[in-house]
Amino acid sequence: MLRLVQRPLANATKSLSLRSLHTSKVLLEKPKFQDPYPDLGIRHAPQMDLDTPYANLPPIPRPNEPIETKRARLAYQARKRGILETDLLLSTFAKIHLPLFTMDQLVEFDRLMDEPDWDIFYWATDKKTLPARWQGSKVLDSLRAHAKNEAKVVLRMPDLVVKAQD
Repeated sequence: MLRLVQRPLANATKSLSLRSLHTSKVLLEKPKFQDPYPDLGIRHAPQMDLDTPYANLPPIPRPNEPIETKRARLAYQARKRGILETDLLLSTFAKIHLPLFTMDQLVEFDRLMDEPDWDIFYWATDKKTLPARWQGSKVLDSLRAHAKNEAKVVLRMPDLVVKAQD
């Protein structure tokens, strides 16, 4: 009779120790890495078709916008694009060129700013051929020359100009 009581306890202890070993093994194993966004890796792979258009929203019409308001807006938009490479390229370009642009050049730059970020970056760095609508653009030619950085100047994001409160 005493044997029957001891045997289940021995089996329970043995089962408990095996279960704790299995649990600690599961906890100590490193999980296999899984990319949470597996489809995003192809975006910048050499196999990607660079002529694929990105989704783009229609531009907001701004009739009768004063030239200084347009300059200020474009300077801000050039800096706050969302992709660091394009932000750096456009904001340094805007800092140099926007104060000198005529209204027609500002309108053309505004149209360029309505294009997707990666398209602007690839056009400026000659990684993608220009579409027909941008062939012969003086503003885009200036941006492409700026992107070459032939003077080898170290570029940094320009500071935003803040108006003093009256």
